[in-house]
Amino acid sequence: MVDSPNRVRSLQIANFVREWVGPHPPVRSDPLRTSLSTLRTTILVGILLLLFFVVLCSPLVAAAGDPNWQVGSSVTHSSGDYGTGSTTSITYVPFSIRRLFDSGDITLVIPYLSITGNCAVTLLSGTPNNTGGTCPTTTTTTGQGKKQVTRTTQTSTTQSGLGDILLRGRYYVVDGTATVPTVALIAREKFPTADSAQGLGTGRFDETLGVELTQRLPSNFVAFADTGYTFIGHVQGVGLRNQWYYDLGLGYYFTKTLLGSVYYEEWRAVVQGLQNPQDLLFALNWTVTDAFRLNSAFQIGLSDGAPDYGITFGANLRF
Repeated sequence: MVDSPNRVRSLQIANFVREWVGPHPPVRSDPLRTSLSTLRTTILVGILLLLFFVVLCSPLVAAAGDPNWQVGSSVTHSSGDYGTGSTTSITYVPFSIRRLFDSGDITLVIPYLSITGNCAVTLLSGTPNNTGGTCPTTTTTTGQGKKQVTRTTQTSTTQSGLGDILLRGRYYVVDGTATVPTVALIAREKFPTADSAQGLGTGRFDETLGVELTQRLPSNFVAFADTGYTFIGHVQGVGLRNQWYYDLGLGYYFTKTLLGSVYYEEWRAVVQGLQNPQDLLFALNWTVTDAFRLNSAFQIGLSDGAPDYGITFGANLRF
């Protein structure tokens, strides 16, 4: 299946909570919530390990001489005000290494990121989301005596560094035919490697389970449909909701090596009362050789929950 650039989802969950805003109000630890979160993490890691051993031991492992590994990277830059009236710009650069099998794959993603904005926007699965945060304000006074004017302005900050490392697995449970889609199960674990003191992460694990569908159609067309659910790690004092997502896509092979596609994507807003992120994603994937591939994408936001635009360029090498 062709990965869309926003699926760091295939698509990456990195949550950014701006801790420099100030200490969270004291919240009593919930042992049941903590136990459930630990159980989810344990189950998800177990599923990923199971997927790894299933594909590793499968009789369908790639034949000798076929590429077994893929390394790659991309650069995504997005910008928008997300309904806040203040622009947030994000640069996201994931580096990935993938073990390929006929029956699936296992991928490790190590991202670098930089965010400039008013602290209202965070990343989930490599996709910006309005989480309702604010940066510290500054107060300035001008004039003298009775003509003094005091203004409070919202500050903008830039934070950069290592993001949350992702481990994801995919296992094909149904081989596609002319009338039956290819079906793949996916599992993803977010490891809290981002610096929470700089607002680059929550310091919590997140788990995602999902399914991907791909159907070849007549006349060089291909259809895509993905859906999944992310259990977001609980952060005391921050009301982040678990997040569902889905996308629907249609692609066309201009040649055997050049695929163009368009996706409609939507995610649940992680803060209640905010608009769901919705966008259109236009992607181009070029298989230059059997070993080397290029991809690009352009994103157009359709709601205040999404960036106004985003652009991606990437490449990967198989060996």
